[in-house]
Formats: sequence, C-alpha cells, structure tokens
Amino acid sequence: MKRVDVAYSLIFDEPSQKILMVRNKRGDSYDYSLPGGAVEKGETLEQAAIREAKEETGFDVTVSNLMSVNESFFQHNGHHAIFFTFHGTIQGGEVTITRPHEIEDVVWMNLEEADTHMPFYKDGISTYIRQNYAIPYIFQGVN
Repeated sequence: MKRVDVAYSLIFDEPSQKILMVRNKRGDSYDYSLPGGAVEKGETLEQAAIREAKEETGFDVTVSNLMSVNESFFQHNGHHAIFFTFHGTIQGGEVTITRPHEIEDVVWMNLEEADTHMPFYKDGISTYIRQNYAIPYIFQGVN
C-alpha cells in the first residue's frame, strides 16, 4: 500500500461555536470535511495544512498543536493514509473557492452537525474542542 499523509486545519469560531468546513465534490456525490489534503513532496505537515486551507477556503491561516492523528487503509485505491489535524486560526483573507472542481462550498457549521459528518473522531469533534485536545507539533528541521 502507498503511504499518503493528509493535513487538516480545524478552525473553530468560539463566539458562534462553529467549525469551518468545506463541501467536497466526490464524483456525483458531496461530503463535508475540514479544509485539508495531501502533503506534497518536500512539504512539512504544517505547510500542507496552511496551503490546503488557503486553496480550499481562501483564508490565510496559522496552525499550532495537533488535535488528532488518525489512520486508515483504503483498499479500493491501495492507500495507507495518516491524517494529521491541526488547530488553525484565521489571519486574513475571505471565502474564495479557487478549486470549484473539488470544493462546492465553504460553510461555518455548528458542532453537533459537524459531528455527524466526521464520525472518525472518537466521541465527536465537539468533544475534542470542548476538552481542548492538543499535542505539540515540532518540526525538527533538516538533518
């Protein structure tokens, strides 16, 4: 199986209690996810999360600690995926869909609804936010 690393940004608006989500096009169907995607060659996880958030939402973000690391085998395409979810903060920009062939919409979604779209976060994404899960992310440089 081919290893694929995927970096996501969890962008949470505290006052409204909503999460920034993207509606992805998948063939003839749609589904919601956090902004994110595959890490490119020579790119750190952090750089990928920032780039993907910009490409999918139009927002300039910074990312900090990891919220979770998930793993899955996708037998249909032979991928072994590792998903890294960072806490993200918007620094500027505005909603812009630059990849309409991939992203249908960018929305702020309430926690309970977001939980229904992301069952792979144990006990729901809302639990991770309420308990402020955080794992330090440290890039050790090039050795």
